Amino acid sequence: MRIGELAEQAGVSVRSLRYYEEQGLLSSTRSGGGQRTYVESDVERVRFLQHLYAAGLSSRTIAELLPCVDSPSAERTDDAWLRLVEERERLDGYIGELLRTRDTLDNLIAENRRHQGTACASGSAVPAA
Repeated sequence: MRIGELAEQAGVSVRSLRYYEEQGLLSSTRSGGGQRTYVESDVERVRFLQHLYAAGLSSRTIAELLPCVDSPSAERTDDAWLRLVEERERLDGYIGELLRTRDTLDNLIAENRRHQGTACASGSAVPAA
């Protein structure tokens, strides 16, 4: 199938498919006219790649995990598991940072309200936007 057909069946853009190829996540063959052609199983591969991206994984991480998918073995499965756990820990750290940032913002919002209350009491209130 051609790139447009794959994009339609997998629910992604042609640009995404070209990117996946650039990153080594997807491969194609070329027709005599130089057009990319794909096999039917590439539809599921692209859907799987989308699932990995939706899990917050980068192209580099996905490329590290694909050997487990393409040539499964006990060692590769263990390596993939470790990599996924590392990614989860990375996300946990990022979530912690976001929560701290939100708490800081909540404090600023509360301080703003206290300041507004003080300003209103003294008669120097600034109109709300």
